[in-house]
Amino acid sequence: MPLAQLMSPEQLAERLEQPKLVVLDCRFALDDVDYGQRSYAGGHIAGAHFADLERDLSGPVVKGVSGRHPLPQPGRLIERLRSWGVDNDSDVVLYDDGPGAFAARAWWLLAWLGKRNGVYLLNGGLKAWHAAGLPLSLDPAEKREGNFSGKPDQAMLVSAQQLSKRLGSPELTLLDARALPRFRGEVEPIDPVAGHIPGAQCAVFTDNLDADGRFLPTEQLHQRFAAALGTRQPEGLVAYCGSGVTACHNLFALCLAGYPMAPLYAGSWSEWITDPQNPVATGD
Repeated sequence: MPLAQLMSPEQLAERLEQPKLVVLDCRFALDDVDYGQRSYAGGHIAGAHFADLERDLSGPVVKGVSGRHPLPQPGRLIERLRSWGVDNDSDVVLYDDGPGAFAARAWWLLAWLGKRNGVYLLNGGLKAWHAAGLPLSLDPAEKREGNFSGKPDQAMLVSAQQLSKRLGSPELTLLDARALPRFRGEVEPIDPVAGHIPGAQCAVFTDNLDADGRFLPTEQLHQRFAAALGTRQPEGLVAYCGSGVTACHNLFALCLAGYPMAPLYAGSWSEWITDPQNPVATGD
């Protein structure tokens, strides 16, 4: 089965009563860290558990050392997944408001821990759910302890040191998922230094979506990333963004398009700039 899978709102609505289904609400806002929890309390897909980006899907920030959303400690994340009822053979559906960035982070973390099958992104997220006229629930999710067991796959990661050694290599394709003004260093609303890692290409994650916020057809996604790769092999691709979140959206889209899972520079820009020895580029 493919690593990246989508589920439509209608398909999810038909499967909500299935015993092996786990739904995670991943809504979050970078400028309002309590937004997701408030939104979940105000209505969510029936049976969904709330997965908070900073409390559940990230580890503690170490000022001046880590990026803004370090990877969670694997054992703690496994405990959280079990508390949400995730088994090794569960089908897991992930959603956020619509673009899918926070849901994709959860997808990547599950893949990192070895859960490669039966993990879906709700295509179009809650926006598509509303558009389909489907209801929300105020009821709390049922408590059930799962038996999920995972082990992190370090081959899915690239460290700052490893990436630094590869800069300038003709085989490297480095994709930055942030918006073009941030990539160019024209604006930087979040991090203290503006710009991008030298040699990177801007591959804005929202360009994986159509006007309705659903993922583009696989052929179009393949064309998009083929243009970024040029004559280079996909094995030389690395994804990053501001803090290791929206890059997961590009990785999901790459897998949808039939490319192999590329490694993530999880610390991303917010970690890169903690070391003044790391080079910074601006412009295109």
